[in-house]
Amino acid sequence: MRSTTMFFFMLLACVFDQAQIAPAPHRRVVTISGANKHGSEPSIALNPNNPDQVVAVFQPATVAYSTDAGQTFLTADLPPIEGWRAGGDVSLAFDNKGNAYLSTLHFDKLGSTSYWAHAAGKNGIFVRRSPDGGKTWEKDAVAVKTYNGGEADSHMEDMPRIFADSQPHSPHAGSVYVGWIEWQLDKSIMLFARSTDGAKTFSPPIRISTHAGLPRDDNGGLVGFVGVIGADGTIYAIWNDGTTITFTQSHDGGKTFTPSRAAVDVAAPYFGGAGGIPGVSRVMGFPQIGVDSRPGKQGGTLYVSWSDFRNGDVDVFCAFSKDHGRTWSKPIRVNSDPIHDGLDQFFQWMTVDPATGDVYVQFYDRRDDPENRRTGFTLARSTDGGNTFVNYAWEETPFESQQPAFLGDYTWLTVLNGKAYGAWTEPTSKETAPEAGRSPRQETVIKVGFADFSGEK
Repeated sequence: MRSTTMFFFMLLACVFDQAQIAPAPHRRVVTISGANKHGSEPSIALNPNNPDQVVAVFQPATVAYSTDAGQTFLTADLPPIEGWRAGGDVSLAFDNKGNAYLSTLHFDKLGSTSYWAHAAGKNGIFVRRSPDGGKTWEKDAVAVKTYNGGEADSHMEDMPRIFADSQPHSPHAGSVYVGWIEWQLDKSIMLFARSTDGAKTFSPPIRISTHAGLPRDDNGGLVGFVGVIGADGTIYAIWNDGTTITFTQSHDGGKTFTPSRAAVDVAAPYFGGAGGIPGVSRVMGFPQIGVDSRPGKQGGTLYVSWSDFRNGDVDVFCAFSKDHGRTWSKPIRVNSDPIHDGLDQFFQWMTVDPATGDVYVQFYDRRDDPENRRTGFTLARSTDGGNTFVNYAWEETPFESQQPAFLGDYTWLTVLNGKAYGAWTEPTSKETAPEAGRSPRQETVIKVGFADFSGEK
């Protein structure tokens, strides 16, 4: 009996040791949302011309900027857009001249539950520019696409993502791009618009999704546009379509795109209902795309990352393509805890360091809690082209959701020269005030993490 008991405890110790991961090198985590300011769905970007300038944004549209490489943040004065409510679905990008751009979604009301185009109200996508690293923003916002809500063909725009061409050898350097979902009564499609004048004007939107999705914001709809730019200015874009990651590209600065096609098979991108994650109101595993943008033979590899439950619990995955998206590797599991352990990793975000080509993925992580409730935040890094990943603990203290917490639909990550900046949402111990027809939720704050791998091999 004694030897059996000793064996049991040795086995537990072995499993516990497997779960432990080293802290991210030189890690630092700060809270950027104010004491009376809740938030979710952050984005973060840094100025490639001045890496000390780091800008983060979260919804409702609030900008925090840093001039000391993320050690401290101040809240910017973001002028409201006259006639529109505060914006959400925020994202950021810097161009080749060091200008920052902010994309926001604004609406008065949604349509029917999850059927956003049905009786949708006034809605639109806007872009604003900052010439000084996010400290000040131009008052006049540029409309990418809007509806007043009374049009016969009124639709609902959703989840815009902005990105800019900062590649030094690109013929389209300085161009600013936005891609997003449009919910129509009978389908969902992906739209795209471009600006060649510093976001003063945008082209009429074009449809880039060959196959339309279902019209509900649920499994089966198109969701999660993300775009990146290669060294030669090629635009690569992806989104979820059912149980596939769909891929397209443009070689003329976004004027035209190749027919979109399924590239990687995945599980459904929404984790809700009986298959949900305890303590979180909704989780999506939609993908990101990254590219090794170093010129010449050393660069060019494409990467996609996503999360799904093919292993029972939710895991994070990555695949790569060395032939510009024609073929993709088998999925590679990013999180390093034992497979089928029943513990979830979710809400990943991926990026590729443009200076080194290393791949970084961040995600919420429950590997240290057998009850699958306490949640840490992990940063993974690959230095061998996405074949293997080393996991690092980014957040020192895990959080636990007592009530269903709304963490948003995404986190965000940016890296340059081995210095990583991640933004994510965490619940606090406080609950939101009760609202008619809605259960209380835990209030949330926005965290920004820093890690420095510049001295690591």
